[in-house]
Amino acid sequence: MGTKDTTAAIVRQEFSVPFSYSVAFTEALFSVDNPLLRDTVRESDETKRHRMAAVIDSGVADAWPDLAIQISRYALAHGQNIELVGEPIIVPGGEGCKNTNEFVDQLRGIFAERGLDRHSFVLAIGGGAVLDMAGYAAATTHRGVRLLRVPTTVLAQNDAGVGVKNGINAFNSKNFLGTFCPPFAVLNDIDFIETLEVRDKRAGMAEAVKVALIRDADFFRWLQANGTELGRFQRDQMAYMIKRCAELHLNHIATSGDPFEYGSARPLDFGHWAAHKLEVLTEHQLRHGEAVAIGIALDTAYSVETGLLNPSDFEAVCSVFDELGLATDHELLREIDRNGQMVIINGLEEFRQHLGGELTVTMLADIGVGVEVNEVDLDALRRSVQRLSGRSRAA
Repeated sequence: MGTKDTTAAIVRQEFSVPFSYSVAFTEALFSVDNPLLRDTVRESDETKRHRMAAVIDSGVADAWPDLAIQISRYALAHGQNIELVGEPIIVPGGEGCKNTNEFVDQLRGIFAERGLDRHSFVLAIGGGAVLDMAGYAAATTHRGVRLLRVPTTVLAQNDAGVGVKNGINAFNSKNFLGTFCPPFAVLNDIDFIETLEVRDKRAGMAEAVKVALIRDADFFRWLQANGTELGRFQRDQMAYMIKRCAELHLNHIATSGDPFEYGSARPLDFGHWAAHKLEVLTEHQLRHGEAVAIGIALDTAYSVETGLLNPSDFEAVCSVFDELGLATDHELLREIDRNGQMVIINGLEEFRQHLGGELTVTMLADIGVGVEVNEVDLDALRRSVQRLSGRSRAA
């Protein structure tokens, strides 16, 4: 009896893995009387003493000089469940920590020295850039050490810190290296917002405008009604804005059907194709949120120029940014290269590559309603830039 030839056989593998993590909103996170961090760690095994390494953004460490001591005291007070291994690791804050492999490699080395395993925790405390970088280091140590994020900026608490992505910049491209790896939990402490620079408080609110414009018209109207209070950083309004923005981002991740972005649609990247390019062109002198505000204004203007959106809605969007103290125009939008083409247009090709080959950009059909387009009319884009510059000159 002969043996059946199976060299051409195909075995189809298919399985699903459920992901679940909590995003908590609190204050005084590291007060020994606040059980949140302890209870979060206990979720995996309430009988175990969990090893934990803390990573702190240098900007946060400067603003909170007693933070490392607070963390140590907290770990001692809850020593039945938490074992802090070594002193907290201070890393540079801001986009600079993502522009090189240096700090990722440094963290991996320290994690190895301190004996972290896949059941250990990395407690990452900082802005979005530090969370991205430390998350990448944790995700690629033992193919995934548990990550606890403690976002400390508006942008991180309402957007960057609550999602499933991490990474660093490389080869002149933002987030060229990275992974999709959900955190174990996200712990938002509103107290950290109090010590931010004014510029950073403002910048993070751009993401709230973004998600309101593409997902929630009622939230946009709330932003309009509370723009003055947000512009003055009133605590209650800031806390609600952060929470509602985070909820909308989380809902999209859970219900979009594409949490790990295998497809080409990126509605949460509304305004980002130009924003990413502006960040690079300014060598990151523009904060991410500042660039996003300009990118949103540009794509809102484009939506008007292509007949998708009412011109009055463009003015409403720009007026909200005015209240928040965020610019809606930048001189680099008008920069021309030696071939006579707007330099910003290169951002479309880079965004296409980032998406995976097919350009899909979100524009606005109405307040609260995003619509995907697969090509950009360059003449309409030029008119959009002119619309922004005209509004700036009239201000």
